[in-house]
Amino acid sequence: MKKSNGHQIIELFEKWSPKRLAFEGDPIGLHIGQLNRPVDKVLVTLDVNEQVIDEAIEKGATLVIAHHPPLFRPVKSILTDTPQGKMIEKCIKHDIAVYAAHTNLDIAEGGVNDMLAERLGIQETEPIDITDSEHLIKLAVFCPLADADALRQKLASAGAGAIGDYQACSFSSQGTGRFTPVDGANPTIGHVGEPTLVDEERIEVVFPESQQAKVVKSMFAAHPYEEPAFDIVKLEQKTNEQGIGRIGRIAKEMTLKEFAQHVKESFGVPALRFVGDPDSKIRKVAVLGGDGNKYIAAAKRKGADVLVTGDMYYHVAQDAQALNLAVVDPGHNIEKIMIAGVAKQMASFCEENKLAVEFIESNIITEPFQFLY
Repeated sequence: MKKSNGHQIIELFEKWSPKRLAFEGDPIGLHIGQLNRPVDKVLVTLDVNEQVIDEAIEKGATLVIAHHPPLFRPVKSILTDTPQGKMIEKCIKHDIAVYAAHTNLDIAEGGVNDMLAERLGIQETEPIDITDSEHLIKLAVFCPLADADALRQKLASAGAGAIGDYQACSFSSQGTGRFTPVDGANPTIGHVGEPTLVDEERIEVVFPESQQAKVVKSMFAAHPYEEPAFDIVKLEQKTNEQGIGRIGRIAKEMTLKEFAQHVKESFGVPALRFVGDPDSKIRKVAVLGGDGNKYIAAAKRKGADVLVTGDMYYHVAQDAQALNLAVVDPGHNIEKIMIAGVAKQMASFCEENKLAVEFIESNIITEPFQFLY
């Protein structure tokens, strides 16, 4: 196993939960410190406060990965006799870097909302609302017939031609290529100053826009010609759709009251609120970690019987009631499920990449509410 630094760890994290998934204006990324120092212990937490940083110091963690950004609003001053200032001061004095992944971790496959859905037993899930997608790109490249198979294989190895459950998809047509090498050329076929005709194959493949640089680089590396002829076209068709929240079905139909009890037990909360007829039938369930007030209409359009989310406002609850959409609100803090989930996933990534890193689950309770029964 190799020693690692913060950059290597966050690079692996962002392959899973890329920054581009985050909502506009969401203050994700590195909040405090730097990533170019050695890291052998990482503390994973939902929130960051002084107690969490004390825990990191005690356990020897020099990188903290959090879900909720600790500096959510711009900081105009750092006063070390305030709670936030003390927390920042301790991070700096002990060389602790703090990194936040918020809505990007909510949206990412296997992220917070998938963790919540899995805990509730929601099956065959899809996003409540699509927030990110990529255009498909079509590459058409011309090469000699004798080199077509090898070029197709190289393009497929770079990720081109992956469509759904199929790989190495392509289309080919044959024709005649014409060119005349001029002074300074070093042609693979033909001679300088002489018109050349070659039996060629046109190979067409599609791939997501984010893979364009990799695919084109692979094409140049594998193509026999000094100057390959090719076209790049952005298609209207999109792929890799991802979004906020999850919706699917539970295995067994329940009444709303039974389902609310199931939510309570699944997340280990002492109490929760719900909206709707306790005897109504629940089968299709939407879940959205954190504040889901903006998504009652989207959940209803998707056919949800109930939306599980936190921080439900009084008037939004009334709107949900009018839509005949049940709501179960177990609180914002259920997102703490990400602590174990992120620690497990990142430990797996680091092990695969032979990085010697220990991921520690924070034990600090950051739920601010107490309940009177």
